[in-house]
This record gives sequence, structure tokens and C-alpha cells, in this order.
Amino acid sequence: MASRRSGGLPRTRAEKQLQTRQRLLSSAASVFARRGLRGASIDEIAAEAGFTKGAFYANFKSKQELFLSMLEQRFAERLSQLEALTGGGQRLEERARSAGGEFARYLSADPAWERLFFEFAAHAARDESFRVELVERYRALRAGMAAIFERNLAELGVRSPVPMEQLVLMTFSLANGFALERLLEPDAVPEALFGETLVLLLAGVRAMAEEQHLGSPSN
Repeated sequence: MASRRSGGLPRTRAEKQLQTRQRLLSSAASVFARRGLRGASIDEIAAEAGFTKGAFYANFKSKQELFLSMLEQRFAERLSQLEALTGGGQRLEERARSAGGEFARYLSADPAWERLFFEFAAHAARDESFRVELVERYRALRAGMAAIFERNLAELGVRSPVPMEQLVLMTFSLANGFALERLLEPDAVPEALFGETLVLLLAGVRAMAEEQHLGSPSN
């Protein structure tokens, strides 16, 4: 019997394949969290999702490809969350604290994901083809973040004194460092720390921008 949508209509082939992929992605997140990259097997991922190994290979070529698909979903969610969070009439410092606090809560809600991300990052350092794929998605996330940053600074009348790509890279470096410290020593790293760090970073951006403006020939 054909599977049906919640409204009673039969599911199309594309809808069933999408549902299969989503169930495999959800299963993989659970298995990766328990087993790590090396310990997780394709058989276990497929079985936990209720499928055969053949269903896995019909959707993904490897564990690495599945992880990259997970990463794309996560990155899209992060951009959507940041977009919603940083709009409005808040001052620059308030937006920075809000974004930093939300990121800390995001880490606390799913610490297994952050452990998994660092594990795959270490794997990428040893596997050049996987590193290239990972970096491609990472750069896409940074480009999306740069667009959000630029729009927010423009709304507040602040022009970055450094290229936006560099400002985003600074922020990513701080975020990854904060995530690593929280992972290793959670009790020593308060949740508010990253937000306060962003406030200091953007205060420096504002000060440099004002200094450049005052020092320009037209002034």
C-alpha cells in the first residue's frame, strides 16, 4: 500500500525520498553522538532509522557525505536564527550580547553536536578531499554571516574598518575557541562570556571606524 501524507494523499516518490533522507540524518546524529566518527557504522545508522544499508547508499555515498548534509542543515538553521535575532532597533552592543547568548545556549542544548564537529574537523586535517568539502560549506556560512553583519552595521551607521570577510573570520575564531573551552571546561566558562567578547570586539570596530572617519581628508 502506498504511504500517505498527513492529509490522506499518497506521497510522491520525491517526498518519500526526502523523508528517508531526514530519518537517516536524524538517526546519524544519534549514532554519531554515541559512537563518534570512527565508531559509527552505516549499518547502525540505517537500522536505527528503520532502513536497510541499501537505503543509506541510495541517499548518501559515505558517512562523510551524510555529515556534510547534516552540516548544511545546521548552518542554514544558524543563519536563520541569527537573521531573526539581530534585526530590530537594538544598539550594537545589545545585538552582540543577544547573539553571543543565543550561541552559548545553542551549544548547551546540544553539546554532542559540538564534539562531533570538532571530531570531523580533526578528520578533515587528515583527509584532504573531505577538508575541501568541509571548507566549501564553511565558507558559504561565513558569506551568509558577512551579509547579515554588513546589513546590521549599515542599519546602525557603522562602517567596518576591516574587510567584512576578516571581521566574520575573527568572530568565527572567537566562537570556535569559546565552544572548545566550554567543551573542555564548562564550569569555568560562563554562558555570558561570548556575548561580552563580541561586545568588546564590536566596540573596537566602532572606535576604529570613528577614528578613520575623523582622520579622513574631508574632516
